[in-house]
Amino acid sequence: MQSSYAEEFQRDMGCTEAEWLGWLPSAMGDCPWQQSGSTAMATIGPGRLCLHWHVMPPRVIALMRMPVLRVNFAMEGLDADQRYTFMKRFDLYMQRGGG
Repeated sequence: MQSSYAEEFQRDMGCTEAEWLGWLPSAMGDCPWQQSGSTAMATIGPGRLCLHWHVMPPRVIALMRMPVLRVNFAMEGLDADQRYTFMKRFDLYMQRGGG
């Protein structure tokens, strides 16, 4: 988790598109949103979030292959506190761990 979030940024997620789409509803929480193809639009209080993603070649480390989904985040009409509050929850729902 970060201490602040810019209005626009990009992330490489270590997941397939199917996994991403399975996690997205819970990560969005109570925010109304809709998906069209590889784009999702959400209303967050007074502003909105536009997500756009595309599948990248897998990351290969020795014999391991990890899927990569590049996700672009663009927020409008949200101040720094509103961006942080939304992304804190979003990141917690998207976080995966192993052991």
